[in-house]
Amino acid sequence: MGHQRARPDRRLAGARIGRDADEAVSASAHRSGGCRHESEAGPAASLEAIDPTTLTEIAPGLLRWSAPHPDWSPDAEPGSSSDWDPIVASVLYELPGIVVLIDPLLPSAERARFLDWLDERIAGRPVSILTTIHWHRRDRAELAERYRANTTRVWNYVPAGVEQRPLRGAGETLFWLPAVATLVAGDRLIGDEHGGVRVCPQSWLEDVRANRADVAGLLRPLLELPIERVLVSHGEPVLREGHAALARAIAEAEAD
Repeated sequence: MGHQRARPDRRLAGARIGRDADEAVSASAHRSGGCRHESEAGPAASLEAIDPTTLTEIAPGLLRWSAPHPDWSPDAEPGSSSDWDPIVASVLYELPGIVVLIDPLLPSAERARFLDWLDERIAGRPVSILTTIHWHRRDRAELAERYRANTTRVWNYVPAGVEQRPLRGAGETLFWLPAVATLVAGDRLIGDEHGGVRVCPQSWLEDVRANRADVAGLLRPLLELPIERVLVSHGEPVLREGHAALARAIAEAEAD
């Protein structure tokens, strides 16, 4: 695929949606690799000082937004399982007749306005809320209740056009969106400081019987897919040449 630029969705007036995808990727200079750095999160840091929501339409019907996570702590021990960036991402994907939300986290700032925008975007259609990993339940209960009238199967209904790709033994299910050649990850793949992705740190695997090399082996079958984009929750997304980025991440973790 050729070079693509994501478009900000300007219907969410007042939110920080003016950056296009290339600018969003450049933000990794201060939010690299999904892990916090001392320069950006000292002891006095707080969620109130973090950038507000950014909302970007990456491809027609495929949107990604980011927001501060309420459980983030500036005092987490570096390299520990709690050492992660305060900004995390969620995904909205529109299919004929249904809207899919993956790992949705509502922003703390402009929350009501964001929900108004979301109601307008969904426009009464059925909603499916998918979760990549149990840590990412986030605001799914609130949103499931909000859109329960739209559909009888809100939680974990996987519609046609979305494919589950479970990492058995690693505690995560990735989602493949074939129509837009996009892989959506939770915690096992995170952004790196070079505009690519990497397998998560070993400390993030404490609750499963797998190491980074094991996760890489579980990811390897995904290289059969024609991946153009990889959307991660932690760090910046890969918006082109996703297959090559995933291959590099697998090779690095297997050699670790």
